[in-house]
Amino acid sequence: MVTILFIAFVILLLIGVPIAVSLGIASVLAIFFGSHMPLLLLPQKIFNGVNSFPFMAIPLFLLAGNIMAEAKISDRLVGLASLMVGRYPGGLAHVSTGASAFFGAISGSAPATTAAIGSIMIPSMKKRGYSGTFSAAVVAASGALGLVIPPSLTMVVYGVLSGASIGAMFLCGIVPGILISAVLIFTNYLIAKKNGYGAEPAVPRDQIAGIVRESILALMMPFIILGGIYAGVFTATESAAVACLYGLLIGFFVYRTLTLKTLMKILMSTAENAALIMFLMGTANLFGFIITAEQLPQTLAKMMIGMSSSQTVIMFVILAVLLVLGTFLDNVAALVLFVPTMMGVVKALHIDPIFFGVFTIIALAVGQFTPPVGLNLFIASNIAEEKFEGVVTQVLPYLLVYIILLVLFILCPWMLTLFA
Repeated sequence: MVTILFIAFVILLLIGVPIAVSLGIASVLAIFFGSHMPLLLLPQKIFNGVNSFPFMAIPLFLLAGNIMAEAKISDRLVGLASLMVGRYPGGLAHVSTGASAFFGAISGSAPATTAAIGSIMIPSMKKRGYSGTFSAAVVAASGALGLVIPPSLTMVVYGVLSGASIGAMFLCGIVPGILISAVLIFTNYLIAKKNGYGAEPAVPRDQIAGIVRESILALMMPFIILGGIYAGVFTATESAAVACLYGLLIGFFVYRTLTLKTLMKILMSTAENAALIMFLMGTANLFGFIITAEQLPQTLAKMMIGMSSSQTVIMFVILAVLLVLGTFLDNVAALVLFVPTMMGVVKALHIDPIFFGVFTIIALAVGQFTPPVGLNLFIASNIAEEKFEGVVTQVLPYLLVYIILLVLFILCPWMLTLFA
């Protein structure tokens, strides 16, 4: 049954069938031709795959991110980032990374972060003499921070798939998010010094208070979410609803950038994206049921433990798999395929599931700016009006930085579990 499942799945992907549909069709074929299970299992397993209270956080976090994006807070976050890091060589590149970190903490999405920050920063960088390919590369690599810095949609998905605490995942994403941001800014600095990109003029003192005041309300959202979860005021799922309410209050009554017309647009977009993700989760549950029934996770665990009993060695193998997987699949799709299969290995080797989850999400985030399917690259290159191949060349130093940091996290796993 597993043979039929994977052959059908790969063939369907190669001919361009959407991954959620591929998972469903491959599962149907595997059950129909490879077992005597009743087909009545199909709707039951698909329904069970979405019938989970924590999954309510997915559409709610999507909605919160869309609200904050439509509220045009990216402009204010760019101003704050410019105030903090714009005065150093390569100032606008640093602003792109800093603003991406701030916006990622609000949107929880890499493509949304890339689009929102890129639409402001890439034209500005080009006007200031930065090459279009470098501008796009900086924004594409920085946009991946949207998956790492909490609250992150992918952390919710991982938490539901693995049973790990979503609140603990959020808290443990803070340190790597800050560290990655700092290293990206340092990389920007080195490239800027080499290419002669200068600093930005200092922000006038009489404007500083206004910039901070304008941005601080937006930045309060992740603090409210994390603080509420950590204090036990609400669960991770409930925090998503609080985030939506906070975003609506800010957008309608403080920034006054939201209208009823834009709200309807936000609701429609959120419903479409949430439906796609939930359908994917349903068919993935059916796919995972077959894998589990055939004891594939246990077999894989035995095989990998037979290869080595060292957590470090196995994590390097997992890193290689994740980097390849992330280049071809969307991060949510990669999670629903990878996590249920690998949890047997994680448990057998006594790897901390929180460490494994944060590490997996960072590794898959690299796929957002890695060809051939790096969505951040396509978004950034389109905004910059540059050829995809040229942007890929410029993004290689950032790819190397992420990989070095992932190796560091394998060697020093405590860095990902400081708040667990």
